Amino acid sequence: MLAPFQFMAQFDTDRPDFSSYGLSCVRWNPSPMRRPDHHNEIQLNMLRRGRVTYLLGAKKICVQLGHLTAFWAAIPHQIIDYERDTEYFVATLPLAWFLQSQQPDSLVQPLMRGEAVAEPQEQRAEIDAALFKQWETDLSAATPAAREIVAQEMEIRLRRLGVAMESGGAHQKPRKPAKLQPGGLNKVEKMMCYIAQNYLDPITVIDIGEAVDLHPNSAVRIFRKTFGTTLIEHLTHHRIFHAKRLLATTDQKIVDVAFSSGFGSISRFNEAFLRACGCSPRAYRKQHEGGG
Repeated sequence: MLAPFQFMAQFDTDRPDFSSYGLSCVRWNPSPMRRPDHHNEIQLNMLRRGRVTYLLGAKKICVQLGHLTAFWAAIPHQIIDYERDTEYFVATLPLAWFLQSQQPDSLVQPLMRGEAVAEPQEQRAEIDAALFKQWETDLSAATPAAREIVAQEMEIRLRRLGVAMESGGAHQKPRKPAKLQPGGLNKVEKMMCYIAQNYLDPITVIDIGEAVDLHPNSAVRIFRKTFGTTLIEHLTHHRIFHAKRLLATTDQKIVDVAFSSGFGSISRFNEAFLRACGCSPRAYRKQHEGGG
């Protein structure tokens, strides 16, 4: 029988938008979220008891009991359903540290596309529960040595998750990690963060490059070398995610959804949406009415 948690955190609706959690691991008690949260860390969930469902972007994600689940928390996420007495761990790893640890593409690619990745092996449940508990204890000590150990263990645990995804055939053979110039990964993180915070505005590759003190061509090259996709594709992906959420959860007119999501014209929105989702915005709304 599981012992009750002595302390469980809940979402603070007054916390500044896009503020950082940093390196953390806390025991969490789900509660109704009146607004989505988003922050620039990789979030790891470990459900010990009960049930919790997120709306990640525009997709419902049910956290599996005993299966470590990770997602990039810059994608707006919101608890929309949970079971009473649910208890789980929530850990966060800064995106910069995640990128610098050169994780396999089988993990990096889906996370950066806004997907949730779950541990496929059931037998890891007890090991992961003990690991999260240890992280919580170590981080409460607040010593530099303890924090360094936790960060390294999180990175290794995520690498194991990526390897499990590869062996499960979920992704193709990963590319060799890109070797960037010193500071390159920091630039990439800044670009990711800038896009996540400004994708609703009419930003361009020039704006993104200027934000991180890079020539646009250099920004494009470094970003593609790291993630195998272009800055524009990544920017469009954020906007499509935002549009999908509006289509699924509001009754805004489609033209208003297009402009609210950062697209400059309804024709560009329709073209990008069809290419990304395989259907029109109108068809998507009919399929996902009520956030389904």
